[in-house]
Parts: sequence; structure tokens; C-alpha cells
Amino acid sequence: MSSNITFCDLKGNCILSRKYRNDPLVTKESVDIIPKLLLENRTNKSSNKNEGVHYLIIKYNDILAMSLCSSLDDNKMDVFEQFQFLRESCEVLDTYLHTLTSKSLRENFIIAYELLDEMTDFGIPQITDIKMLKNYITQTNRKILKPVEKRKDNLRPPEQITGAINWRSTGIKYKKNEAFLDVLEKVNMTIDNKGHVQYSEILGQINIKSRLSGMPDVKVGLDDKGLITDDMDFEEPSSSPYLENTTGMVLEDLKFHQCVKLSNYENNKTITFIPPDGEFTLLQYKLNCTSKMLKPLILCDTQYDLHEGSRLQIIVRLRSNYKKQSIANNVLVYVPVTNEYDTPTFKHNHGKVKIVTDDNDPSKSFMVWKLKNLAGGKDYGLVAELQLPSTTAQSKKKNEYLSKLPTRIEFQIPYYTTSGIQVKYLKVNEPQLGYKTYPWVRYITESGDNYVVKK
Repeated sequence: MSSNITFCDLKGNCILSRKYRNDPLVTKESVDIIPKLLLENRTNKSSNKNEGVHYLIIKYNDILAMSLCSSLDDNKMDVFEQFQFLRESCEVLDTYLHTLTSKSLRENFIIAYELLDEMTDFGIPQITDIKMLKNYITQTNRKILKPVEKRKDNLRPPEQITGAINWRSTGIKYKKNEAFLDVLEKVNMTIDNKGHVQYSEILGQINIKSRLSGMPDVKVGLDDKGLITDDMDFEEPSSSPYLENTTGMVLEDLKFHQCVKLSNYENNKTITFIPPDGEFTLLQYKLNCTSKMLKPLILCDTQYDLHEGSRLQIIVRLRSNYKKQSIANNVLVYVPVTNEYDTPTFKHNHGKVKIVTDDNDPSKSFMVWKLKNLAGGKDYGLVAELQLPSTTAQSKKKNEYLSKLPTRIEFQIPYYTTSGIQVKYLKVNEPQLGYKTYPWVRYITESGDNYVVKK
């Protein structure tokens, strides 16, 4: 339960603030001192002027979204729920304002206040579904000047108030009825210099794009090897070449869209629902894996050699660790390099190489090796040479520092899931219209935000 929701720029200057509860600790001064608190945090100083007030903050573009509360021990206060609400609120504002920035928020603060009042009641999150909010808040960004569509039912209460199905309108029609289902899994992994996995997790979600007429009943059956259904008594081995033993996976979180009939899932493990129109996330899950659970999908060995104190040689060996029929697309290898270099030269037999500066930290530079595709079982090499400005001990120290930084890898492998989860069937039934449907299922595995190889 939040006492105050505030949006600031990166300096802490308040753009808009909405107070929800008469909390004696969360006052106007709690918002006014935000710039000072941010400055003190950057300079490692402390202040007691915000004593008793907790600031839950996320960054979105050039906006700081904050939830202010006086206690985190209250049973009604869920910290993670507040962070999730702040993230979803920013995404809603980003949709309405066509890009959420400090400038667009200042120019359209009236719409923002209306949205906050609909999304929150007495500091408790209520509605963040964009399709439901569009039935209440019909204004748009005044800079875009898109007129509100005039409909006969604009003067009537939205169906979300009177209907049993508050996420789907009646009268939806398509010439061709299609349902697109994407199983997307992001893999985070930390690999040591010997190719052993130290940490791994899978963040998965099932996304659906619905272009179906009427009020269809949809059923999705999953062959999840007991990872989600908690049915661990199976004899069939996993279909994933990345898995060694499915009992090493632990389901940590499972979240369904509100349209799913949870009673059906609990009884027969079938996901049954009437879908919202358009795109939505049906299911989210998180699997934590033991160190022996997952094999590295892509391995990278990086060596730094300092020759004669003025020439830095970097040798990179990249190897794919999956079956030949699978191909990784858009592979990016980020190798840390010094930003004090001259006349770089590269020798490689695949892809393109360039050196870029980190946008968030100009003092950091990376050699980026880009490969359009990387087939399974392939092994590629890269040799780079950089001329350094001096032969001092400081150069050697920088070289030792670089050799300890991890190499980050980005990739995408279509037509596969790392966990082995498969869609057994996708059935659509519309009893009144009785039309034919065209279901499509796609699988994608890609790197998460933290797929790194240590030196």
C-alpha cells in the first residue's frame, strides 16, 4: 500500500505527484527533498531528513517513478508488487503518451493524473491493463492530435463494469481467424573460464496474438515435463539437448493472465480461457537450475596478451554448444577493451568487428563481434591487436584489470525452448460462429540480460 506516487526527472525534480493516504510521515517535504536525497546518494553522504519514509524507485527512460511509504513491515505492503505496479504504470503512460519522457509527461500531466486515479485506489493497485483503461480514459497525447473515435456506446458504462468478461468486448469480427502463440525463454547464465556453469536460470513466457471473432473458448495443452504441473513421475527423457536432468529445475514463480480459468488448470492441468483481443501474455514462469542442470549454449574463451608493453593482443574463440540443426541468430559478443588504444586491427573468418563506447559509462569500451548466424557445432576465432599509448606499469595494470572482466554474449535461437516445454495442442471453439481457425506456434530461446563468461 503506497502513500504517494511521484514521477521525477533524473535530477529529482518533481513532475507530478499523487497523494493517496493521510500518512503523517509522508508529507510534501518528503517529495521536495528528493533532489537532495539523490545528490547525497551520489556523493555517499547521509541525511536524516527522510527518516521513516521509504522510497521505492525505478528508472524508465529519463523518468524516476517512485512509491513513497512509511512502513515496509505492514502485512498489506508488498514491495515487489509496488515495483511491478510502477513498471506497469510507466508502460501504460508510455502507450498513452506515445513515448514516456519528462517532456511528454509535463505536457500531458492531466491525462497522467486521470490514469493514476484509475490504476490506484487508496494506494492499492487496481487496473493496469491497457485495453481496460482505454474504455475509461479515451484522451490521447495532444501533440499527436488523434481524435477519439465516436461510438454509439461511448455514453454507456463500459462492459468492464457490467459484463462478466471484462477483458474482451463483444462483436469482434475477423475475415480470417488466427491465433499466434509464442513460447519465449530467456536464459541467464554465468560460466567460468573452464566452461562450467556457475549459475543459470530460465525466464519464460507464453505470448498470444489473438485475431478471433466472437467469444471463443481456447484450450492450450503443455508438455512441460512436470516443470509447471509438478508431475515429476515421467519416464520420457527431455527433448532438449541442453538439459541433463529435469529434476534439477525448480519452478520459482508462475503467473497467469486474468483470463485463465484457474479451476480448470488445477483439476486437469489444461489452460482454458477466453482471450483478450490482440496481443497479451498468457503465462509467465521462472525456472532456477542447478549448476549441472544446463549446459552452456555458447562458449567463449578470451585471452589478453601484452607484447612489449605497447601492443595488446586479444584472442577470442567462440564455440556453439547445441545441435547442428539449430542456428543462433544475431549473435553479439561484447569483449571489454581499454578506451586508450590506437590503430586497431582484426583478423577473423566470420562476422564483423568494431569497437564501441558504453553509452551509460563513456570510460568503458567493448570490442563487439557480430555474427549474423551461428550454426550448432561451429567454432570461430578472432584475433585483435590494439596499439597502447605507453609502456608503463599502469598499462600492465589495466591489462590485468581487463583480463578479469567477463565477456557478455547476446543471441537468439528460434524453434527451440531450453527447458523442453512444448505445446501439445491449441484448440479454439466458438460455439455460435463455428468458424475454422489457423493456430500458429513458435519457439524462441534467447539470452537474458546476464549471459556472461568469466575469464
